[in-house]
Amino acid sequence: MNTDITAPAPKIADRAGYQAELDVLRIREKAHTHEGDAIAAARRRLPMVEVDAGATLVGPAGPVTLLETFEGRRQLIAYYQMWNTGHPATEQCEGCTFFNSQVRELSYLHVRDITYATFCQGPYEESVRYRDFMGWDVPWYSAAESIDVLMAGRGPFMLASYLRQGDRVFETYWTTGRGVEVMDVTYGLLDRTAYGRQEAWEDSPAGWPQADDIARTNGRPSAQWPRLEAGRSDDLGPVR
Repeated sequence: MNTDITAPAPKIADRAGYQAELDVLRIREKAHTHEGDAIAAARRRLPMVEVDAGATLVGPAGPVTLLETFEGRRQLIAYYQMWNTGHPATEQCEGCTFFNSQVRELSYLHVRDITYATFCQGPYEESVRYRDFMGWDVPWYSAAESIDVLMAGRGPFMLASYLRQGDRVFETYWTTGRGVEVMDVTYGLLDRTAYGRQEAWEDSPAGWPQADDIARTNGRPSAQWPRLEAGRSDDLGPVR
């Protein structure tokens, strides 16, 4: 716990002065929200492109089709988890772990007839051990066999949305990079603190603290440490 009172900090103001500056910022925040609404409206008006509904994935019961991963629902959101085949848990993608760790409560998506699933780019038996080690309960599939068809060279950190019409499947949206920040709450909360994300690229006052990558700590993805402390095994099976 850092209690250094000499560390750089925002200037001190009285309540009225503080509120006056926050009120000015709030105008910009509301404009940002409204622009986000407008972008979402434009997103809903995008065309869609058909993809192979029969593309093969592998799940807990063996091979399945892309259509089957909808679990009978009308829409599907899939995150394409990167995977280092044959490598231990310590060497798996900290970014994918960071984002996928934060998608937990799926019932609200289900209310809107949407399935969320992880499409891992590696083999099923190895990667599902990682899901279990992490304690994730989202539907998990290996998309390795159809990755060229489904990702078509896009990525990394790909998030895609699909709509089915009968036995046909259409891609309606995709994004990569910082576009997948929609999956996490951590950055949003950090952005509302005095020191922000503490990353070098941010526009912060001189002397503001900066830290190492939040997603990797002491040689492994940060979210793995609580699992190890809880006694879970990170054994993914045979490694090279």
